[in-house]
Amino acid sequence: MNDLSLSGDALVAIDQRHMIHPLHHAQDHAKPKLFVSAQGSMLRTADGKEYIDGLSALWNVNIGHGRKELAAAAAKQMETLDYASAYAGYTNEPAIRLAERIVGHAYSNSAAVYFTTGGAESNESAFKFARYHWKRLGKPEKVKIISRRYAYHGVTMAAMSATSLPNYHKMFGPMVPEFLQVAPPYPYRWPGNGDAGHGAAEAVEDMILAEGAETIAAVIAEPVMGSGGVIVPPESYFPRLREICDRHDVLLIADEVITGFGRTGSWFAMGHFGVEPDLFTFAKGVTSGYLPLGGVVISKRLHEVIQAAPADEKFMHAATYSGHPVCCAVGLANMDVMEQDGLIERARVQGERFRAGLATLSSLPVVGEVRGIGLLAAIELVEDKRTKAPAKGLGAKVIAQAMERGLLTRVRPAADGPPASGDVLCFAPPLSTPEATLDRIVQIIGDSIQASL
Repeated sequence: MNDLSLSGDALVAIDQRHMIHPLHHAQDHAKPKLFVSAQGSMLRTADGKEYIDGLSALWNVNIGHGRKELAAAAAKQMETLDYASAYAGYTNEPAIRLAERIVGHAYSNSAAVYFTTGGAESNESAFKFARYHWKRLGKPEKVKIISRRYAYHGVTMAAMSATSLPNYHKMFGPMVPEFLQVAPPYPYRWPGNGDAGHGAAEAVEDMILAEGAETIAAVIAEPVMGSGGVIVPPESYFPRLREICDRHDVLLIADEVITGFGRTGSWFAMGHFGVEPDLFTFAKGVTSGYLPLGGVVISKRLHEVIQAAPADEKFMHAATYSGHPVCCAVGLANMDVMEQDGLIERARVQGERFRAGLATLSSLPVVGEVRGIGLLAAIELVEDKRTKAPAKGLGAKVIAQAMERGLLTRVRPAADGPPASGDVLCFAPPLSTPEATLDRIVQIIGDSIQASL
């Protein structure tokens, strides 16, 4: 029988005996925060403290916490059809309706959705879609995937091999073969005076030429690098990359796991750059984290190839929970809230206001750059503004100070690159966060930086 009267300390002791956490290290989990409730943009812990959710938990609670509409949608669906397989030959109404609705908000070339349970699984699936596509077209050598340094695409084996943040590799290598990395479109850290957009796109082309276009299946790119430090590319990057992919017959995969569902002030972020991907992945914001759900949206071109496959070349990729009716019902309710509350436009307007607030901290000696788009922002810390010498270790101090002041968010630790980068403070508050709370985030971060110097 479950003992519902256990104290917070007792629960933490059980946790430490019986749970392994993501990014697990015993020292990091010596005094964990035990969350017990949440509402709007606020999280509450068992000791009665309240914190601003400065990162939408893990970039995913887009509509904010505690929306009863999503709880009601889940309960109603569980009472009606809790689970049913969505393997070929079976289907359910919530999955059908959500697929149609996502495609309706996606790109003009979008055709169909394959549902997953999260971002890493979505990217793993996208790699298989790409390889499947070329094998169906008689080009079985096109298997390699190009990603960019500072990219984060998940940490399952193939997704980890596309992720280019070394801390995720050290204890789990070797990497999956046929994954390649090139320079990112990182304007603040781009060497010399060249255009980071054209330069980074040409780095992709150089890799394609070096490896042979006949071996390259796809390029995967976050429209805005999220976990890698909220790196917003120059406007020149994606149009040039799209042209390169087309010329060399390479697919373009957009990883919209963080940027999708309103985060950047648009339903999906590639539209900011006037480019349509061949595939794009999503997760996180599709249900605002209320239930696990993700997916891959494929273009009409790829869909036609799948639909025309003979029986001996059918798409033999599967997952038990693909098209889960309860998760999809919650996804529909989540999109209802986004539309009814005008959260997409709110992300654009309040995002500009929020970044303007963060920009007032540029006078601090260690603030090298404030950047972002929509309600997605970052501050890169430096030791010297003139030389842009990376600050290392300062970010962790700032985050600890912010926590003491009632703000939770994350830092992307300094990296040796190339290019070398300082600690980056990352922000992605819920799209519904009140103006006063956004202002409070700015105040807390300013105070926390000064207290850490």
